Amino acid sequence: MSPVIRPRRLRTTPAMRRLVAETVLAPQDLVLPMFVADGIDTPREIASMPGVVQHTDDSLRAAAEEAIRAGVGGLMLFGVPDAAARDAQGSGADAPDGVLNRALRLLRKDFGDDTVLMADTCLDEFTDHGHCGVLDSAGRVDNDATLDRYISMSLAQARSGAHLLGPSGMMDGQVAAIREALDAEGFTDTGILAYSAKYASAFYGPFREAVGSSLQGDRRTYQQDSANRVESLREVRLDLDEGADIVMVKPAMSYLDILRDVAEIADVPVAAYQISGEYSMITAAAERGWIDRDAAIAESLTSIKRAGASIILTYWATEMAGRLR
Repeated sequence: MSPVIRPRRLRTTPAMRRLVAETVLAPQDLVLPMFVADGIDTPREIASMPGVVQHTDDSLRAAAEEAIRAGVGGLMLFGVPDAAARDAQGSGADAPDGVLNRALRLLRKDFGDDTVLMADTCLDEFTDHGHCGVLDSAGRVDNDATLDRYISMSLAQARSGAHLLGPSGMMDGQVAAIREALDAEGFTDTGILAYSAKYASAFYGPFREAVGSSLQGDRRTYQQDSANRVESLREVRLDLDEGADIVMVKPAMSYLDILRDVAEIADVPVAAYQISGEYSMITAAAERGWIDRDAAIAESLTSIKRAGASIILTYWATEMAGRLR
């Protein structure tokens, strides 16, 4: 008589399910994105991202310490300068006393190598037009002029103490340009977390509030089209050839197929960014009692890891790390 095959035997108890789980999240898998702003005396709530704030220098340091104590793998910093300080070149991006570089120095002084300190290496928060690069006379993003600004920004961030730089502008050749400049200046140990497959997405809306973006229009001439899949693998291969230490897919939720594809070809760690819109949708639905908040957070993060991410940027990093310990 043939035995009765019952896969459900391995689902009978929480302990049994935990024992045979194929995908396991750990605190060190998670990276906390953080916003630090000029011109505020107390943390400022981001209306479209309940629970997330623009930090002062002091509150940033406290939140960073909390995250590190919880065991998160790293911190990704975004600077929010005063609107009056923004200009066409994004001058504040490489200014030694600019909001982002100042914050990097503070956290590196506080925590040294106890965490992995990451910096958003992009101009959009610093330009008065809100684009990720320098514009030409026709109002288009000038790829090569933007690379010059990225080089200067990268060196400023490396000098300020960043362990990893995150070029997110999707300019052609950005990884190679930054790697060459870092090596020439002796920053051979400073790594590059390349936003290799970054899609133009409707889910970025809350983030634009978080950084006070002045963008008019969209970024479809340089971010990827959501209809394209093969193109993302081409972008990833280019970044790998140019020296990327980590490659990333952004957003995560609607691009798990891309994440899987990237994980299959990459010979470096693969990251994914659970972006602001994903955070806000789950938060809003939970506030209305439509879904179980904690279960939805855990399920969404598990799905991202299951698809192939070894590193996940999420605004729930500290909370989730605490739950996983």
